[in-house]
Amino acid sequence: MSDRGPVSGMDASGVSVALDARAELGEGPIWDADRQRLLFVDITGQAIHEFDPTRGVARVIPTAEPVGALALTARGDWVAAAGRGFYRVDPQRGDMVPIVLVERPDADTRMNDGAVDARGRFWAGSMSTRRQDGQGTLWRLDTDGTAHRMLAPVTTSNGPDWSPDNRLMYYVDTRTRRVDLFDFDLDAGTMANRRVFVDLAGETGRPDGLIVDADGAVWVALWAGGAVRRYLPDGRLDRVVPLPVTQTTKCAFGGPSLEDAYVTSAWRQLTDEQRIEQPLAGALFQFTPGIKGRLPNRFAG
Repeated sequence: MSDRGPVSGMDASGVSVALDARAELGEGPIWDADRQRLLFVDITGQAIHEFDPTRGVARVIPTAEPVGALALTARGDWVAAAGRGFYRVDPQRGDMVPIVLVERPDADTRMNDGAVDARGRFWAGSMSTRRQDGQGTLWRLDTDGTAHRMLAPVTTSNGPDWSPDNRLMYYVDTRTRRVDLFDFDLDAGTMANRRVFVDLAGETGRPDGLIVDADGAVWVALWAGGAVRRYLPDGRLDRVVPLPVTQTTKCAFGGPSLEDAYVTSAWRQLTDEQRIEQPLAGALFQFTPGIKGRLPNRFAG
């Protein structure tokens, strides 16, 4: 484990560098209100970062598998969507114990983004490591440790997140260049009536991770788009927050009042020239949008 320190700086949009994490593929930020820490992962770098905003440093925890998404739990440890399935993770040592493996051992896939619903079930999807279409699946990990295939085939699974009333579920398959919307049955843990919420075809960048804020608006990070966007519940674009890197991956709200927005980023897939032009690629960014987020749900297993 190691500590990594901050780099100061702010651009005209009010975005500052919270941490120069240098993550190859930074993803999955999530706020731990009990510890007052922001957790995020470096998927291909195989590490979990536990960022302390007060000190401006992060504890870096190596992982045995590439972690695509991390969830808090009711009992205080972490659950990860990683490698070929779901794992319990020790927050101190980073030890990973399998809960259930869901992806075939002969498949070129790995787990990617995910989130926990209001009943404590962990939803996470997989993606092709060779960028092949239709190799992934959206899985639901129930509190008894069983996993269920909820949507397939997908290519690059990102999300989901839910509306404040839990009646809608937002989801991204990045290759489609869309944010999709489902009707959601919270009691049954099922979704139906898929339709397009936002279509980004023809625009710069592709939709990556997303979250829903306290007002029910959807924040979408744009991979190869250098920005995050906020869409109102009716699908109208409300604002665009540019960042000084192109590979933006996902947002999270944190801080004591959930008013600080954090954005993870990556340097993966940048050329050597682009990396020189973007020295902060892989950093964790922060801004204060004047809007509050929501506490993440905890896995109840």
